[in-house]
Amino acid sequence: RIIGTRAKGTVDRPMGSRHPNYPEMIYPINYGYVDGIIGGDGKEQDVYILGVDKALEVFEGRVVAIYHRINDDEDKWIAVIDDKEYTDDEIMDAIWFQEQYFRGMLIR
Repeated sequence: RIIGTRAKGTVDRPMGSRHPNYPEMIYPINYGYVDGIIGGDGKEQDVYILGVDKALEVFEGRVVAIYHRINDDEDKWIAVIDDKEYTDDEIMDAIWFQEQYFRGMLIR
């Protein structure tokens, strides 16, 4: 079970950066990958990072949810680096900038 575990990794799309293929998309939160964990697409596991209001290079946090993409081959982990308890709506609001283009569900 992933939810509730700790994860650490690299932020390759820090808050305020542009998506490499869609430059009109600006990341309002930090986004990166968990070092050493391979996701469904064969690359390191992607993760949204909540609980910080500045751009990061690395992160360590607690996985609180998974966004399961129904029409894609990978899920996205949601990690928090603060102690705040986020509601489903708060998580969806934070990741909607990118997940609006996919069908999926939040798993807690």
